Amino acid sequence: QVQLVESGGGLVQAGGSLRLSCTASGFTFTFYSMGWFRQAPGKDREFIAAISWSGGRTNYAASIKGRFTISRDNAKNTVYLQMNSLKPDDTAVYYCAAAKGTSDLGSVSKYDIWGQGTQVTVSS
Repeated sequence: QVQLVESGGGLVQAGGSLRLSCTASGFTFTFYSMGWFRQAPGKDREFIAAISWSGGRTNYAASIKGRFTISRDNAKNTVYLQMNSLKPDDTAVYYCAAAKGTSDLGSVSKYDIWGQGTQVTVSS
């Protein structure tokens, strides 16, 4: 069964940190680039960060650059999103996703496999 399972979300005060994890199963993790997206109520799903299959290439949305870091551990079939200096505007459901190839990783349509999401709430 192809699956992505996110964890690590929760409630945090502004300025705090969280680390999200996403564990893959049912497919060959190293064949896929991985991405993180988020969706706030009433808004479109927004690209946050992506990482190539080897971890050698990353890209970030301008809105979170310098605060969030994506990484992966291929031995554990897991991708992470370290989030620092959180702001109330970061409140959303966060999703991880898997895509073949390394181009156009900022696009929702590029991704074939999605997790169920984890809620992140940042209080002011």
